[in-house]
Amino acid sequence: MTLIQLIVLALIQGLTEFLPVSSSAHLILGSVAFGWPDQGIVFDTATHLGTLFAVLFYFRRDLLDMAQSWLGPVQSEQDRQNRSLTVYLAIASIPVLLIGFLAHGFVEQYLRDIRIIGWTTLLFGMLLWVAHAVGPRVSGLKEMTFKSALLVGLAQVFALIPGASRSGVTITAARFLGFTPDAAARFSFLLSIPVIAAAGAFSILRIATGESRIEWLQFGIAVLFAALAGWVCIAAFLALLKRIGLMPFVIYRLLLGVFLIWYLA
Repeated sequence: MTLIQLIVLALIQGLTEFLPVSSSAHLILGSVAFGWPDQGIVFDTATHLGTLFAVLFYFRRDLLDMAQSWLGPVQSEQDRQNRSLTVYLAIASIPVLLIGFLAHGFVEQYLRDIRIIGWTTLLFGMLLWVAHAVGPRVSGLKEMTFKSALLVGLAQVFALIPGASRSGVTITAARFLGFTPDAAARFSFLLSIPVIAAAGAFSILRIATGESRIEWLQFGIAVLFAALAGWVCIAAFLALLKRIGLMPFVIYRLLLGVFLIWYLA
């Protein structure tokens, strides 16, 4: 990979991982648009680590509070809520980790197609639109339940399809369940931690088996730029969400989906 390709794709991954627009779709489209070859497993591993560092750093206080709530007996309602949130995140992670493990070969071989990206970008953009338009805005994270966490986790399975967007489908599901946009986004971002960590660990395992070798300088650059872009993305998205809502992302997805379908037709 050239330095330009490395930086551009790392920025794309970091900026789109946490937006409801699909990072995998934009990486595929970026490579196709510029005529670049597939970035490979080493790059995927580096950017997964970068975005993982970004979300861990941004939510460090929340994660520390959740960890501390398990170090002793429950002493407050906040401790109880932190324990419950930890359990709900674990529950919501199970479906996509299980299906992803079983179906990753099928996804890589058959679903990384621009036609599929076009239709999923359009379809899930419309679902996000409906959820944002009709979904009530009454529930915060403290109202999360076993059932709602499981439903968000089941929705996350659709994120295995390029173009669906992991953050997009989880935010959509949470909005349909009555969570505020901010609560939906925060749960989605926290939920990304085990998913990104699992994807990174799987990639590291494939590298360790000799599938590819690491150019450490390129690896470090990809981690750095993905981490910086990811942190900026999380901070900006949560700040802008209260001002502009989700409609700009809905419009972007609809325009992108229509363009891709028109282009391929």
